[in-house]
Amino acid sequence: MVKLQVVDADGKPLPNDGKSVGEVRVQAPWLTQAYYKEEARSAELWRDGWLHTGDVGSLDERGFLTISDRIKDVIKTGGEWLSSLELESYISQCPGIAEVAVIGVADEKWGERPAALAVPVDLNNPPTTEVVQAFLEQFVAQGKLNRWAIPSMIRFVDEIPKTSVGKLDKKRIRTEI
Repeated sequence: MVKLQVVDADGKPLPNDGKSVGEVRVQAPWLTQAYYKEEARSAELWRDGWLHTGDVGSLDERGFLTISDRIKDVIKTGGEWLSSLELESYISQCPGIAEVAVIGVADEKWGERPAALAVPVDLNNPPTTEVVQAFLEQFVAQGKLNRWAIPSMIRFVDEIPKTSVGKLDKKRIRTEI
């Protein structure tokens, strides 16, 4: 009794190929019908008769859903969607990096470009932006990352802002970068 789709920015269903990435939307009889006393948010939640989850993901041939990010955290660069979580995962594997947060920053040519805040393992001897970028090239060579996804801006900081429950505070990070 559940219908699930992954759709593009125009609301058109994407193929269930495990590669096409878009917004996850769902229909089921037990889903919430509205936000309490918030008509505008409710209308946005239920566009086109589907509940829009705010998640980004893909469906494979067997109907298995992989969620890769939240729409509000996806970086839209040059018409492509780039997962901030995926990029954080790759950067965090770089020697000398203890923690990382990636957000999209406005770019006149591309719409947005990825930018990273990174906490080095050794605050007195952080890796350079060039070292991190060179490290990411291995994922480009493996076909896991597009070259245009490598952030040109990587700022090294003592700590990354977090919410009261310990999650990366991307709203605050966006105001500080």
